[in-house]
Amino acid sequence: MFKVPEGYALANATQQAEQNYVIQPNDYLDLKVYTNNGERIIDPDLELLKDIPNQANNLREEVQYLVDIKGVAKLPMIGPMHLEGLTIRNAETLLQKEYAKFYTDPFVNLTYNNKRVIVLGAPGGLVIPLVNENVRLLEILALANGVSNDAKAQNIRVLRGEEVFLIDLSTIDGYKTSNLIMQPGDVVYVEPIRRPFSEALRDYSGILSVAATLTTLIVVITSL
Repeated sequence: MFKVPEGYALANATQQAEQNYVIQPNDYLDLKVYTNNGERIIDPDLELLKDIPNQANNLREEVQYLVDIKGVAKLPMIGPMHLEGLTIRNAETLLQKEYAKFYTDPFVNLTYNNKRVIVLGAPGGLVIPLVNENVRLLEILALANGVSNDAKAQNIRVLRGEEVFLIDLSTIDGYKTSNLIMQPGDVVYVEPIRRPFSEALRDYSGILSVAATLTTLIVVITSL
């Protein structure tokens, strides 16, 4: 799987500097807006909830907002906002200014929800959500049940767009240079160790079972 064509050069992975996520088209954003600089979020004595009925407390819908191909998200009350190219923190600052037209000292919390990495090969097929910024390869592999004895730690490939990175985690030096920061849409392939004898035995176990049964039957018949 993912064999490299003849003449194709694999890129060597290098350590990357951490950076903040930049909003892109097709992102789904989760938006929460609070008044009074987010006082309700940290309300330690629950004073702000005493006058709010429990039913009203549970009426808030969890809605996601799509950033369209033009980089614009349609948000409640403030309408279309161009968010493409902004970091999450910059977008929060922009939206706080917009919501200040309606609320006193608004506090905006913005997160993305649909970013993920695909892991294939020895760990099986898994989709790992990127719930934080600057998640590294080792964390993704740990979430995918790690690199077992049936996997080649020295031959892990990260497919990113047109690039393919060769990762070697079999040594400390390889770990230091190859623990990439994952990007949304990355595909991680962990090459499994091939065991031809056991695989052939598994594939032909049905035929062997039938042959053994026929042999036993023939021996029984000839002994009569």
